[in-house]
Amino acid sequence: MNQRKQPEIVNIPQELQLSVSAYDRAASWIISLNLLVGFAVALAFLLWLSQVLEFTPDQSTVVLVENIAGRGDHAAGFERDVEAPGVEELEEETEPAVEQLLEAVTDVVSTQAASLDAMQTTMFSSNSGKGLGDSRPPGPLGEGDDIIPRWERWEIRYNSNSLEAYTEQLDFFGIELGAVGGGEKNVDYARNLRKSRPDRRQGPGDLEKRLYLTWTGGALKRFDVRLLQSAGVKTTRRIVVQFLPKKIENHLAVIELDFAKSKGKKSVKQIQRTVFGVRPKGNRFEFYVISQRYRAVAV
Repeated sequence: MNQRKQPEIVNIPQELQLSVSAYDRAASWIISLNLLVGFAVALAFLLWLSQVLEFTPDQSTVVLVENIAGRGDHAAGFERDVEAPGVEELEEETEPAVEQLLEAVTDVVSTQAASLDAMQTTMFSSNSGKGLGDSRPPGPLGEGDDIIPRWERWEIRYNSNSLEAYTEQLDFFGIELGAVGGGEKNVDYARNLRKSRPDRRQGPGDLEKRLYLTWTGGALKRFDVRLLQSAGVKTTRRIVVQFLPKKIENHLAVIELDFAKSKGKKSVKQIQRTVFGVRPKGNRFEFYVISQRYRAVAV
C-alpha cells in the first residue's frame, strides 16, 4: 500500500509577499478625493443651472392679433366716404373775366355769414373737393372690432430707483429708446444702454412698425433723456419714446388676456386699461399685471 507524501511547506521570502504599500494607500486616497470633489462640483453646477435656466412653456408660439379699425391712407374727417372722387368729378379751371370776378366776390361777401352758420363741423372750407374724410382712427385700413388699441390702454411701470438698475431692465427686454421730432426727419435710436456709449442709429419714421410708448410723467423719463444724450442723440424739443420688440409686445398681450380671464372676462374688447409692472425673478426680470380696468361691451 502506497503512502501519500505530505506536501512540503515552502517558506516565501518576506520581500516577495503581496501587501498594500504606502504608495497604494496614497493613490487610493487621491482617487477617492477626486471623485468626491467631482461629485460636489457637479452638484453645485446643477444647482446653478436650475437658477439660470427657466423651464416654462414657450409663449412665442401664441401670437395675439387684434383687428383694430383704421382709415389707412384716407384723409381724416367726420364722415365715411365710400370711395375717392374720380377725375371726371373735378371741374375744369378757367380764367374768369374781371366782371365775373367782381360779381363772385360780391356774392361771397354777402353769403359769408350764412355759410359760417351752416358749418357745424371742425372742417375747413376747401375748393379741392367734396369729400368729408374718414371717421375711423389712424391705423391699417379696415372696419375692425370695438377694441381700445394697445398704445392707448397699456401702461408700464418700472421698478427702479437707480440708472444702473433701470438700464439693466431695458437691455434685458431688448427695449430701444428713440427721439422723435424737433425738426429732424429721421428717428434717432439708442440700444445696448449699459455700455458707456450706447449704440446709436437713425431710420425713417414711416418704416417703424413696432409699438412705442411715451412718458406721461415720473422721474424715469430723465433717465431716458440721459441715456439718449450719452449715445450722442439730441433730445431738446423732441419726444422721447420706447420701442418694444414684437416678442415683448406679444408677451404683454398674452399675460394681459390671461389676467383678464382670471377675473372672469372673455375678450380683450372688455379691457379698458392695463397697468404692467416689472419685477426681478432670480437674476432675470419679468412683466406682470398690476391692475386692469374694464368696460361694458358686448362680446
